[in-house]
Amino acid sequence: METTFAGGATRRRFLGWLGLAVLAPGGGEARPDAMPLMLASTAPGTPDPVGFLVSEKYDGVRAHWDGRRLRFRSGAEVAAPASFVGRLPAQALDGELWLGRGRFEALSGIVRKAQPNETEWRGLRYMVFDLPAAPGTFAERARRIEALAAAHGWSQLVAVAQRRVQDRAALEKRLDEVVRDGGEGLVLHRAEALWQRGRSADLVKLKPLADAEALVIGQHAGRGRHAGRMGALRVRNEEGVEFLIGTGFSDAERENPPPAGSVVTYTYRGTTARGVPRFASFLRRREAE
Repeated sequence: METTFAGGATRRRFLGWLGLAVLAPGGGEARPDAMPLMLASTAPGTPDPVGFLVSEKYDGVRAHWDGRRLRFRSGAEVAAPASFVGRLPAQALDGELWLGRGRFEALSGIVRKAQPNETEWRGLRYMVFDLPAAPGTFAERARRIEALAAAHGWSQLVAVAQRRVQDRAALEKRLDEVVRDGGEGLVLHRAEALWQRGRSADLVKLKPLADAEALVIGQHAGRGRHAGRMGALRVRNEEGVEFLIGTGFSDAERENPPPAGSVVTYTYRGTTARGVPRFASFLRRREAE
């Protein structure tokens, strides 16, 4: 048996996630869910790193600071304690809330609370990697981030380290080191690139497995040892392709799966001729709708 969901609210949220304007019930334009951020494309292979600055891809929660409020990528406000946001600068920032390698689930539990725990938040770091809509090249923005973090002298505000890599062999070596130590992968940002909203070839993520996001539109009941609980999610990706994700779930996630209307991240290895991701595997639910 398949459970489906096609509510208008979810459709509006999905259009907002794609960065499109949506209409409120009264006819006016509603705020799109997606924040105006620069988004990374996925490297099809090992790219030539010449002309790029390279950093670690942190397994955290994307957070945008506009000088007054801290927001998730979805546009929802982060319920962060005043002791944390009160120390952030007036400058708009883009980065990841991060607890450490391999600690995404613990991080998720902290940042999703409606009432923040100040003690828990003291262990988080805001890993800043860009200045949204700021002028200048990325290399210039990266230097300003370093100066900003140094001037604040606060251990929870961290400028993401950017470095040049000589060639593909050195890039692959760096990727192997990061993954071996529990990291997700690397991010390459063209040094001379100006900031721009949306997905860009100037910003590339490099991981052992490609990943992407999709909207949950239904559930398929499990069989065999999964009888009585979720067997697979039916999803729709940014390209409009619908497919099933049936692996990568813990027992707890099968008992309480991401509901229809939520957005999930999945890994995959290439696509079929019809654009269907091969070997799609659930990674996690995207944070804070």
